[in-house]
Amino acid sequence: MAIGDLALGHEQSEAALPSAAKRVVNDFSIVVATVNGSGSQSANSVLLKSIFGMGVPVSGKNLFPSNIAGLPTWFTIRASKDGYVARRKEIDLLVALNPETAKDDILALPAGAVAIYEENLNLKQYRDDVICYPVPFDKITAQVCPEAKLRKLVKNMVFVGVVAQMLGIDMNSVEGALKKQFAKKQKALDLNFGAVKAGAAYFAEHLTKHDPYYIEHMNATAGKIIIDGNSACGLGAVFAGVTVVAWYPITPSTSLIEATTEYLKKFRITEDGKATFAVVQAEDELAAIGMVLGAGWAGARSMTSTSGPGISLMAEFAGLGYFAEIPGVIFDVQRTGPSTGMPTRTSQADLLSTAVLSHGDTKHVILLPGSVKECFDFGYQAFDIAERLQTPVFVLTDLDLGMNNWMSEPFDYPTKPIDRGKVLSADDLNRLGGFARYADVDGDAIGWRTLPGTDHPKAAYFTRGSGHNSKSNYTEKPDEYLEIMDRLTRKFDTARTLVPKPVIVKDGTSKIGIIAYGTSDFAIAESLDELKKNHDFDIDYLRVRAYPFTQEVHDFVASHDRIYVVEQDRDAQLASLLKLDLAANEAMKFRSILHFNGLPIDAGSVTAELIAQEGR
Repeated sequence: MAIGDLALGHEQSEAALPSAAKRVVNDFSIVVATVNGSGSQSANSVLLKSIFGMGVPVSGKNLFPSNIAGLPTWFTIRASKDGYVARRKEIDLLVALNPETAKDDILALPAGAVAIYEENLNLKQYRDDVICYPVPFDKITAQVCPEAKLRKLVKNMVFVGVVAQMLGIDMNSVEGALKKQFAKKQKALDLNFGAVKAGAAYFAEHLTKHDPYYIEHMNATAGKIIIDGNSACGLGAVFAGVTVVAWYPITPSTSLIEATTEYLKKFRITEDGKATFAVVQAEDELAAIGMVLGAGWAGARSMTSTSGPGISLMAEFAGLGYFAEIPGVIFDVQRTGPSTGMPTRTSQADLLSTAVLSHGDTKHVILLPGSVKECFDFGYQAFDIAERLQTPVFVLTDLDLGMNNWMSEPFDYPTKPIDRGKVLSADDLNRLGGFARYADVDGDAIGWRTLPGTDHPKAAYFTRGSGHNSKSNYTEKPDEYLEIMDRLTRKFDTARTLVPKPVIVKDGTSKIGIIAYGTSDFAIAESLDELKKNHDFDIDYLRVRAYPFTQEVHDFVASHDRIYVVEQDRDAQLASLLKLDLAANEAMKFRSILHFNGLPIDAGSVTAELIAQEGR
C-alpha cells in the first residue's frame, strides 16, 4: 500500500510548477508517511493542534496497519478555511519519512504538490513537477538529542518544525500544542521543542520556499475543542451515570473503554479513595454482554464496547435482552468485514445485522451519532432510552469517528434528571397491591418493573428468555405468545417517539433528496456545496440519527421523487432498512451511492456518482 491509495493518481504534466506568489491559504492537505511504532503520533498531534491554535479549522485521519510495528502508516491533516473535515483525495504536501514507501508516495502526488523528505532518499530524481525540500533529519536530530535511543522519537518533531516554518505557523502556537502534549513533563517538552526549533531553523537557513501553501491566522476555532469520538462516547457514558463496564479488547473500540475508565477514575472516586464503579475485562464478548445484562437487570447502568466481530458473538444475549426486556448500552465502533476484515479501516456495515441481532423476530434500537458532540450526547441519552424502553440500545459509530481527532463545539452539560424509566418502589406496590411484569397498562407497550432488593413480598418476578405471558409465567400458548410479541412491536413504535430526530437540510424546492447517517455527513455537506456552486444543483438532505426511523424520515421520502441513500457499505444496508420501514411505492424511489473500500468517504466521490446517476 502507498499514498496512492489515499490520493488521486499522479499524471505527468509539462506545466511549470506553481509560483509561490499564487498563495493557497488555509486550504490544503498534509500527509505524513512514517512507520507504525515510530512515535509519530505525538508529532502529528502537535502539528494538527498547532494549526488549530492558529484559528484554522483542521481535522486529522490516521491510516495505520492492523498487525505489527514497522509497517507503513499515513496521517492526513486537512486544513480548511471553510470548515470541511471529510477526507480529501488530493494531497498537497507530503512528509516522506518511511524509506520503504517514499518512492511510491512521491510518484502518487499530483503535479505541483510538495514533498519534504530525508535528503539521502533523493526523491527529486523521480519527479520534476513536484516541489522538493530535502532535509537531513537524522543529522539535525543527532545535534539536538544526545541520547541515541530517543532520536527515533525526536526526529518526528524535527519535521514539525520544518513544516511549521514552511507554512508560516506561529512558533507560539507550536509551543502551546507541545505544552498540552507534554503537560508536566518539562524535560520532554524542552527536548521536543528544541527539535522543532532546529527543524524550523534548517528550513529558514538552507531552503528557499517555492510552494504556494500558507497557514494564516483565522478566528474559526475560538472556544472549540479537539477530541476523538471514542473519548466523547466514554465521557457521555460517565455523565449518564454508568457504574458497570464489561468489555473485551478489540480494534477500534478499545480506546473507548480506556477513556471511560480514565473518566470514571477522575470523577467517580470518593474522597476516601473508594471506587463507585466496576470495570471488568471479560473472557470474551459473549461474557461481556452477559455481564452488562446482569447488571442492567440488577438496576445498574451498564455498558460494553466492541466492533463487528464482537457484535456477532453477542447475538444470543442481545436476543435475551430484547425478549426479557433488560436495559444495557452497547457501543459498536464499526470496522470493515466480513470476518476479521481490515481491523483498522472504517465501515458502516454493521447496521443491518445489529438492527435484527439474534434469531427470531428481533428489532433493536440504534443511535447513530454523526459528530463527536453527538457521540457525547448519544452516549448520555442511550442510557435513558435503554431504561425507559427496558431494552438493549446500540450506539453505532465507526473507526473514522471513533479513533480520529475532530474539532467540535464544547459539549453541553446535561441538565435533565436521569430517566430510570418505569420502576416500582415498595410504596408503589403497597398502593397497587402487585403488578404484572410484562403487561401494557399505560398504552405505551412498556411494562413496569421492580429492582432486586425491593422490600415487598410482591416485588419478585421471573425474568424469562423463554416463552412467557404478561405475568412473566412460562407459557407455550399461542395467544399469550402473540400478545407479548405484538406488545414488543408496539413498544418499538413507542421508541420512534423517544430516539433522536433526524437533521434535515432542505430548501423546499428540490424533488431530489439524500439520506445518510454518521460520518457520511462530512462528505455530503461538502458535496452539497460543490453541487450548488459548480453545477447549480440544489438537493435536499436528511441525516438519520436513529433506528427505528421517526415520522420525519417518512415525510421526507414522501415529499421527494428520488432519494439517494449514501452509505459506507457494499450491500446498501441503510437503504434496505428504509425499504422495510416504508410502503413499497416509496421504496421504489431509492438509489444508492455506496463506498466500501475501508477509507472514509470523500465529497468528490459523492458528487461524481450523483452527477453520473442524474445524467448531468
